[in-house]
Amino acid sequence: MYLVLFIAMAICGLTIFAGIYISHAGGKNAVKIKRWIKASVAVYAVLIAAFLMFFLPNTAKAATAPNPSASMAFISAALSTGLATIAAGYAVGAVGSSALGAVSEDPNILGRSLIFVGLAEGIAIYGLIISIMILGKV
Repeated sequence: MYLVLFIAMAICGLTIFAGIYISHAGGKNAVKIKRWIKASVAVYAVLIAAFLMFFLPNTAKAATAPNPSASMAFISAALSTGLATIAAGYAVGAVGSSALGAVSEDPNILGRSLIFVGLAEGIAIYGLIISIMILGKV
């Protein structure tokens, strides 16, 4: 187990140093090093996946649901929170960039643009409230 973690940390460190080298040196070797970085990230992901599949199942065991319908409640709570945060991220990205453009043209509308950004962030809170309500019924 420690060998897998050591190899993963070594690959991660070498990838970071290669990125620093690319940012400072550039040139012809940058293409080769970028390929090496992609390969090292792939190997790193495989090592982490192997670690998670082979070493952690003995320590982390899933809890059993109290009844069969509880598993569907857990899935629906996770989906409501996850989809709401994805939608909120998209909304904040769209509204926030538009608000920045509008504020750069007219600084007097900063307060109104912040209200719209706050409304977009509220989508995630609504999803969290729904998931809490679902989990409260289980």
